[in-house]
Amino acid sequence: MVPSPLALLLALGAAATALAEPLRFVDCGSVDGSIQEVNVSPCPTQPCLLHKGTSYSINVTFASKIESQGSKARVYGEMLHVDIPFPIPEPDGCKSGIQCPIQKGHSYSYLNKLPVKSEYPSIKLIVKWELVDDQDQMLFCWKIPVEITS
Repeated sequence: MVPSPLALLLALGAAATALAEPLRFVDCGSVDGSIQEVNVSPCPTQPCLLHKGTSYSINVTFASKIESQGSKARVYGEMLHVDIPFPIPEPDGCKSGIQCPIQKGHSYSYLNKLPVKSEYPSIKLIVKWELVDDQDQMLFCWKIPVEITS
């Protein structure tokens, strides 16, 4: 029996959707923007297993509610409700896929990398990722559970 083109198309679509599954995240105070989707790759299940010595791709699609000349990312590891700053290679949102100046009502894809250094401890924590505008107001803020592992 030869599968119909429609059956093949549906199967391929289901496989592609499974690979690009958006993460379940907690919005932690997006004021000047609204998050449409958060993707961390590779992260097929939650909590995301972050392997030491590996870098992960971050892609956040959001809509801006304001105009801003620029934006800056701040990333934290949250443990016991304490935010510990987590350095990223490029904090400037305008160098991370966002066309600046940011326009009110436009959607943007923010792209960055999350490097997990081999000297980090093996631990479960919450990653908190903020992007602030030029007035230090939240364009977006999201949290996901992760586990750093060898």
